[in-house]
Parts: sequence; C-alpha cells; structure tokens
Amino acid sequence: MGFDRKYLISALGFAAIGMCLGIFMAATHDHGQHVTHAHILLIGFVVSMMYAIIHKLWLVGLTGVLARVQFVLHHLGAVGIGLGLFLLYGRFVAEDKVEPLLSGSSLAVLAGVLMMLWMVLRAPASK
Repeated sequence: MGFDRKYLISALGFAAIGMCLGIFMAATHDHGQHVTHAHILLIGFVVSMMYAIIHKLWLVGLTGVLARVQFVLHHLGAVGIGLGLFLLYGRFVAEDKVEPLLSGSSLAVLAGVLMMLWMVLRAPASK
C-alpha cells in the first residue's frame, strides 16, 4: 500500500475520532475539549489528508526510508498531541506532567513537516 493510501486512511480515522469528540462535547454541553478537538482535526485529519494528496500527485511511488520515518514521526506527533491535550484539558494530568509529551509531539510534527518539504523539494518537477 502506498503512502497516499496510508495517509488517506489515517486522515479519515482522525476525522472520525475528532468528530466523535465533537459530538460528545455537544451532547454533554461541555466544550472543555475544544482545543483537543481542533488539534485532532487539523493535525490528524487535515495535515494527513494534505500529505495523502502530496504523495498522490508529487511523490508517486516514493517508499524510501525518509518517507517511512516521516510517516511515523507525523503519526507519533499527531497522536501524542491529541492524547496530551485530552489529558490536559480533561484535567486528568497536571500541565507540568504532560508538557514533555506535548513538547516532544509538537517537535515530531514539525520534523515531519520539514521532512515532507524536503521530499517535495527533491521530487522531479511535474510537466
């Protein structure tokens, strides 16, 4: 399975999780997790969908180590941010305890973006 499809599947999974959280907040009239909801949808769904499109249009067939590492980093970061924010805004864990997870996850997402930029810059120009 190519990275375009892997990213598409993960994007839709993040969309489902984000929507479930949104529906839960609406049903309970408790919108305390709105930051978590937004990050799951933006980093998980939107960015993953953008990566699926980039792989489909510009990085066709790219399966090297850099692409695999980028995929893993993005997902570790997206899941880490979602989990960390859920724990923080749900008041399950103190901010000082969850900050290392959020910091590391944010850096993983940033590294993933920079790696994607590098792969796009190195890809042959389309005609």
